[in-house]
Amino acid sequence: MKIRVGFGYDVHQLVEDRDLWLGGVKLQHSKGLLGHSDADVLIHAICDALLGAACMRDIGFHFPDSASEYKNIDSKILLKNTVELIATKGYKVGNIDATVCAEFPKLNPHIPAMQHVLAEVMNVDVDDVSIKATTTEKLGFTGREEGISAYATVLIEKE
Repeated sequence: MKIRVGFGYDVHQLVEDRDLWLGGVKLQHSKGLLGHSDADVLIHAICDALLGAACMRDIGFHFPDSASEYKNIDSKILLKNTVELIATKGYKVGNIDATVCAEFPKLNPHIPAMQHVLAEVMNVDVDDVSIKATTTEKLGFTGREEGISAYATVLIEKE
């Protein structure tokens, strides 16, 4: 068995009049993330980590923000397509370890729902999807609630 690891990072600005999607779950918040798609930073970080682990470039290469077919797309579709892309090289998802940085809303109550949604999309066990939440203690753009960022580390396996 061959294993590889990958790392992903994403950040999006918080703005008025947008829905807030994190980990494929719509959260109640007065602002949402700005982006060409639904701007789900957690899913985008996971996609980048998976593509990087498979040496397949990044999310912007495969799903460019200049392409109209990705305008306002549900990031769960991008994640499903990413899993299918790495499968073309014989890889499957082993596990995900991700961290979301946000001051507000508090994410802890939503983590189990995010884990279930992401596990279903990637066709893995819920126990293979670790999601953690943290703040930046009111420092930087995250602390000022100007944006949200996410980091993801993945392990992929080839039989």
